[in-house]
Amino acid sequence: MKNIKTWLITGVSGGLGRALLEEVCKNGDTAFGTVRNANQVEEINAIAPGKSFGIVMDLKDPASIINAVNTAVGANQKLDVLVNNAGFGYVGAIEEASMEEVRDQMETNFFGALSMTKAVIPLFRKQQSGHLLQISSSAGFRATGGFGIYNASKFALEGFSEALAQEMAPFNVRVTLVEPGPFRTSFAGGSSKSTAVQMEEYEATSGTFRKAMIARNGNQPGDPSKAAQVMIAAVNSNHPPLRLPLGKPAFDAIRGKMKSVEQDLEIWEEMGTNTDFE
Repeated sequence: MKNIKTWLITGVSGGLGRALLEEVCKNGDTAFGTVRNANQVEEINAIAPGKSFGIVMDLKDPASIINAVNTAVGANQKLDVLVNNAGFGYVGAIEEASMEEVRDQMETNFFGALSMTKAVIPLFRKQQSGHLLQISSSAGFRATGGFGIYNASKFALEGFSEALAQEMAPFNVRVTLVEPGPFRTSFAGGSSKSTAVQMEEYEATSGTFRKAMIARNGNQPGDPSKAAQVMIAAVNSNHPPLRLPLGKPAFDAIRGKMKSVEQDLEIWEEMGTNTDFE
């Protein structure tokens, strides 16, 4: 018999989160998905009656997070997969970004994911099983001018998740950083924000990047349903990856960054390693 898993997925009002919830239910598993508005709950419940369940949750409210986890865990006192998907993009040059805007970005993309993770890992540790899917981005591995604050939020997510994977390994708990490239969701549209200030001096850098994101919206190459199927395959794998890029642009971006780093290492290794006391 199939081992039916219970998933908790944050941010399922659309995009990758919604596609993943739908595919999880098609696969025969049970999925709890968080939304911010109560009027979206019935919509989630109707996707796969008896298998999909909407939960209202605010990532900035600790009590709301605990309620969501407790609801998903339910009477069985077991949860198999947490997917930290909720988040948003933020476009603009570093100088253009206000500290209030930066903190808003980090509060959701980093602290929100960290809070969800900390709410679940005690259960995973005790039950000696579980899988954390952290929805990062290829932008969580390689930075781009005009996307620096978003890069910072995802670099932070990747940093603690890479350490967490080592800490959780003795408890048979897996961690996978999902690193999508451009997928056909609302990310480049309504799910992203821009700096309130837009300086003429950065028109050729962050301004160009902003225009490119707008132009690409609705024309991204990635299919969210296919991405969801790969994520499910990773969860069901006996050897899931720590990093799971999705889409050719993501693989190209990550390989490009690795090549650049390797070039710096080769050029500066002799001088950079000659730093010990004589």
